[in-house]
Formats: sequence, C-alpha cells, structure tokens
Amino acid sequence: MDKRLMGEIHLARLAFVSTVCFSLLGGILTIIQAFLLSRIIVRGFLEQANQSDITQEFVILFVIILLRAANRIAINMTASTVAIHIKHDFRERLVQHLMKLGPSYMQGERSGELSITATDGIEALDNFFRDYLPALFTALLIPLAILIVVFPLDLPTFLILIVTAPLIPIFMILIGIAAGSLAKSQYAQLGQMSAHFLDVMQGLYTLKLFNRSKPQIQTIEKITNQFRLSTMAVLRVAFLSAFVLELLATISVAVVAVEIGLRLLAGNMLFEQALFLLVIAPEFYMPLRELGAKFHSGRDGIAAADRIYDILNTPVQVESGNTILSTVQKIQFERVNYAYADRDNSALDNISFTLERGEHIALVGATGSGKSTVTNLLMRFIQLDSGNIFIDDGQRKHDLKVLDIEAWRKHIAWVPQRSYLFNMSVFDNICIGQDGVSKEHVISAARKSAAHEFIQQLPAGYDTIVGENGIRLSGGQIQRIALARAFLRDVPIYIFDEATASLDSQNEAIVQQHIQNLLDRHIVLTITHRLNTIREANKIIVIHAGKILEIGTHQSLIKSEGAYYELFQHKGEMIDAKL
Repeated sequence: MDKRLMGEIHLARLAFVSTVCFSLLGGILTIIQAFLLSRIIVRGFLEQANQSDITQEFVILFVIILLRAANRIAINMTASTVAIHIKHDFRERLVQHLMKLGPSYMQGERSGELSITATDGIEALDNFFRDYLPALFTALLIPLAILIVVFPLDLPTFLILIVTAPLIPIFMILIGIAAGSLAKSQYAQLGQMSAHFLDVMQGLYTLKLFNRSKPQIQTIEKITNQFRLSTMAVLRVAFLSAFVLELLATISVAVVAVEIGLRLLAGNMLFEQALFLLVIAPEFYMPLRELGAKFHSGRDGIAAADRIYDILNTPVQVESGNTILSTVQKIQFERVNYAYADRDNSALDNISFTLERGEHIALVGATGSGKSTVTNLLMRFIQLDSGNIFIDDGQRKHDLKVLDIEAWRKHIAWVPQRSYLFNMSVFDNICIGQDGVSKEHVISAARKSAAHEFIQQLPAGYDTIVGENGIRLSGGQIQRIALARAFLRDVPIYIFDEATASLDSQNEAIVQQHIQNLLDRHIVLTITHRLNTIREANKIIVIHAGKILEIGTHQSLIKSEGAYYELFQHKGEMIDAKL
C-alpha cells in the first residue's frame, strides 16, 4: 500500500468508506450463503425433507445470491467513483503546478514525457483505486469475517486457515519487490519512448532534409524493442505471481478438505458442519487470489505515481503576491543577479537600468549575454537571486515579488522569438486570452502587424484553421499573427524579443511604424540584433556576459566606438554615425 496514494482518499472519503462497507457486507453475505447451501443439502439429502419444507431456504438463498451480485456492482461503482474523483484532482493539480513552474521548468523537461505523465500516467491510477485498492480491503475484511465465524465452530480448521493465509501475502511481497523495480523501469522507458516519438514528429522536416529518416527508424525500433522486453519482464513476474498465489490457495483448500474429510470419516464431526467448512474454505482464499491477480495493476499505478509526485513536489520558484496595479509608469532594475542552476557563470551580474513610460528601449548583445533572462525575470517566469525589480505606478514603488502574477502579466504584451499558434482559427489565435473581442478590432490589429492581406487570401480568411503550431503557415506569417496578438492588447508594457526577425524589410517597416506609435502611453522593450530596429530606440542597453557595458542612443554609442560599435562591426553592419 502506497501511503501517498492512500492520502488522496480524502478527496472521495464517502465513496471509499462505502466501498469498505460493501466489502464487509460481501463477506457476511458469503458466510450466509455457505450456511444456507449446506443447510439445504443436509435437509434435502440426509433428512429427506420435502420440497415445501426447504422452499423458504431456497428463496432466502436466491435473495442472498442476488444481494451478492448487487453488492459486487455497488463495490465497482463506489470504487470507480473514488478513482474518477482522484484522477480528476490529480490532472487539475498537475496542470496547475506545471503552470506555476512555468516555461523555465518546461524547458528542462521533454514535452512528450510530460504529456504521457499527464495522460497515461494518471490513467494508470484508475486500476489502483478501482481494482487494486478494493481488492486489498476485500482480502482483509472477508477472510477476517470468515475466521470470526470458524473460530468457535471448529478450532482445527481455524488454525489451518490462520496459518496458511499469511503465506499468500508473504509471497506477494517477495514478488512485489521485483515487480516494483521492473514496473518503474517500464514506465520510465514508456516516457522516454513517447518523448522520442514526439521529437521525431516535430523534427520530421529536418530529418527529411538531412536524409536521417532511416537512422531514426532504426533508433525507434531499438527503443521500442527495449520497451517490449521491459513489458514482457513485468508480465512474466505478473504471471508468476498469479501462478504462485493460485497454487498456494489451491494447496491450502486441499489441506482443509483432507483435514475435514479424515475427521468426518472418523465420526468426529457432523456432516452439516463439515460441508459448511468445505464450502466456506474456497471463499476464504478467493479474495487473496483476486488480490494477487490485481497486484500487477497496483504496481503500475504506484510506478506512475512516483513520476507524478516528482513533478508535484518540485518547488515553485516564483510565488505570487497579492498586490494589483492599475497602471505602470516606470520599471527599475537595481543590482539584479541571476544564475541558472546548470551553469557555472551568472546569467545576470549586478545589472541596473530603468524603463520609463513613453520610451522605446532596445536591449542588445551577443547570444547568451542575458537578454532573454531579463525578459523572463520581468515576466516572472523565474525569480531573481538577489537585487530588486521595482514597479512604479505613479504613486509609489512596488517590489515585483509582491505583485499578483496573473494580474501583473495582464499588463504585458509579449512576442517571443518563436511564437506558438494553436490548432484553431486565425481569429481565435489572435484574440486568445481575451473575451468578447470584435472582428473589427482583430482586423485592426492584423493590419498593424502586416498580416491582414495574407489572412484574407487564406481559404476561409480569419476562420482558417492554422494547424498545430501553425503548420499550414510560414514562419513570417506565424510571427505576424503573434504580433497581431500583441497589438490587440492595450497594455502598459510591450516586449518584442526578435519579433521581426522573420519579416521582410517592407513588412518590418510597417510593424516598426506601429511600434513607434505605441510610445505615447506605453513602455516598449525590444530585444534584437537588427540595426534598422535598434536605431529607432530612445535608449539602447548593451549587455555582455550578464553585465551592462553601455547605455545610450544609437548616435552616441556609435560615436563612442565602444562595445556597441564593435558588436555591429563584428556582424558586418554598415554603420553611419549620422543615421
């Protein structure tokens, strides 16, 4: 029994208690049925009773049989209710926790493995709560009820039952030690295989381009074969477990039958009593045998739960506050430091700068210099190690840590380097996260991002389904739809992270013009390497190896011939200080 999973029972306590009660009732009905059956046989064959004399016993027996069937149905229903409630709660908690962990956690995991955990992993818990757990309590309560009845009736049979019964759980534990490690290994390989399949599907174009399809087929064949071998190993243990438990139960029943038969022949036992014990003996071992048959399902559920709890127990790096701002006038970074756990050097090293309303700030630097880390801190995807980020709403300064995360992100429109489109219409992708948006506003946003013209040429216009991750669109079209998302929102802060990198010069000029129009009432932060984008900024911040080297305008930084000047010389840009 897994204590963590047992702790989840409180989510459906009433249904679980009902399952236990129905299991106990099943044991009582089993005893009554065995008593009535032995009584009818004795009266009908030994006492030569007439049919009318035993009609009442037959009716009661028939009712008991129906009650046992109804009781079994009730156990399945209540156990299914427990499983449904707990699986629903697990899915909700897992998704919510993944959302809280944010993109920084997701980047370190394989999306295919996380998907299989959230689907098949949680679904594996169904067998634990619906089959294994009821079988566990049935195996405890029904034999216990039978022992209570047998003890005053016949001590030798009671001793045989109580001595042989523990053998089944003991062997189950021994087999379970091996089955547990094999089940964990099998589930880990399932996650690896699922993640690899997803990687291959997403990179199919690249594999075809570089003629690597056949080697990947061989890799998939190898991974699949490893999973097959792992599954067969688990099944071998499962079949061995079922065989051993069946053998022990059969031998135990045979011992009881021999002991009763010898005493009956010697005249030391009444026939009705002997018959009752013979009928009840198989019922004593039946729950234990059923538990052994469902033991494999329980181990699969526990193996899946290990991975689920690993995710749920991962601490959330960024905690939400409760302060909500109405607007944003200024953002101040003061001596901010941040280092990724898997890197030796700091991503940001004691940086300080200010973003003010009405400014267009460009953050430039080589790849890996820390530009995206600034964005992640501002979006609160990660938590700074030291220093402060203050948000000024025009009345007072607030530490970013005390702000409500969801409310804070509503103040930001962010266009990342690689935007994601969902498998729905263009219209829905543009106004995602915003309810009640009119088509006129969506079209206006699309015009600002130079997307309206190509959207009109799509088969169904704004109602065209773009496919998973915008597979039916080009990279530039995807980016323009992502820009339309940002332009649709009227927020204090706009962040463009290489947002125009996939656009041609004509469309980029249109987008840049509308970005400039935002400066009256907004803070605009641009992360880019393109000169025609950077020179439009009011302030340029040059960052290298997590440190700020220069801050100024395009003209002043070119004239100083410092890091900014060298950066564009290295890129081969034609620089004119008069621009």
